[in-house]
Amino acid sequence: MAQTRCYYEILSVERTSSQDDIKRSYRRLAMKWHPDRNPDNPEAVNEFKACTEAYEILFDPERRQLYDRHGHAGLRQNPGHDFRSMHVNDIFSMFNDIFGQQQGGGARRGPARGYDLETEVEIELEEAFKGCKREVEFKRLDVCEPCGGSGAKPGSKPSPCTTCGGQGQVAQQGFGGMFRMVTTCPDCRGRRTVIKDKCEKCRGQGRVATKRKLTVSIPNGIEDGQIIRLASEGEPPPPEMSADGKGPDGKGARGDLHVVVRVSDHERFTERRGAELVAVQPMAFAQAALGATVSLEGIDGQEVVLKIPAGSQHGEVVVIERAGMTALQSKERGDLHVVLQLVVPKKLTDDQRRLLAEYAQTEQLEVAGSESSFWKKINPFGT
Repeated sequence: MAQTRCYYEILSVERTSSQDDIKRSYRRLAMKWHPDRNPDNPEAVNEFKACTEAYEILFDPERRQLYDRHGHAGLRQNPGHDFRSMHVNDIFSMFNDIFGQQQGGGARRGPARGYDLETEVEIELEEAFKGCKREVEFKRLDVCEPCGGSGAKPGSKPSPCTTCGGQGQVAQQGFGGMFRMVTTCPDCRGRRTVIKDKCEKCRGQGRVATKRKLTVSIPNGIEDGQIIRLASEGEPPPPEMSADGKGPDGKGARGDLHVVVRVSDHERFTERRGAELVAVQPMAFAQAALGATVSLEGIDGQEVVLKIPAGSQHGEVVVIERAGMTALQSKERGDLHVVLQLVVPKKLTDDQRRLLAEYAQTEQLEVAGSESSFWKKINPFGT
């Protein structure tokens, strides 16, 4: 096995990652590096096969344990599939459980379905509180209009593939001659036809990259990392995934667009736990000792009254009920947890120093020397 890169690094997962994390990361990377979506990137095929090889090892508990103990050398006794020599659609057909039975080269169940896409949008915490609308722009592959998705030059038609006899699949002797494996036809790549005169716009791919803008409604109470699914805003089925016997015409369901919502950090509200909010409120020594009532600006822009109890200590928490975030798609609100932070002034007036010194005497506390001698030691110029 020539592969020397770390499998965990290839899939961007930790060694402690669960199988679900590994599966999720592989699916994302396989979609990212699929050659159909990277026609101008010659390295895409290698990256695609590399992440597939890494997935095969790490998703198998026994082989993962062997790899963790002995690295690549431990796998040479059980090499498995050689993904570097396989066509990408053959790889998809081996992992139908991940890709939802939607790739070429395998048995189809009902209409084909296109790929899902993913994009991100960032909002402020105040927008997450009340909900908002955002415009997202993304790229996707669409059916080429001049050729209608066939990939053939307008006025011409694809010809039946002679290699597979128009079946889209060929049988090959597999792994030591012990059994046969049905794989995607290497010539037509599952299309059942070959194109002699290619469409100038899509260069025979049947699909072209297009930009699309959408307005997304983001519900109130949404949290960082949550996903909004926009049905049928993904890509149409690739030509080799089209419905049985109907050619690469783009029929079948589009995939979905998954919009990942990112909520930016807030200056005043330092932490969020669902509908609960956490804020830090500075307080002076006098406020902590005597108690105080201060006003805060809430997440909804309204004034919130905070009562600091007399004798409050640094780090204590005061809870203001129903002043936190809204629950997802609800008017119900969580609480605001205010952490009190004692702030010691760095500069004092003469009166403040005198009063603090008198207070220290009542507590019989040892403090710095007299005002004049102490401050002369610090600043002999008296400024």
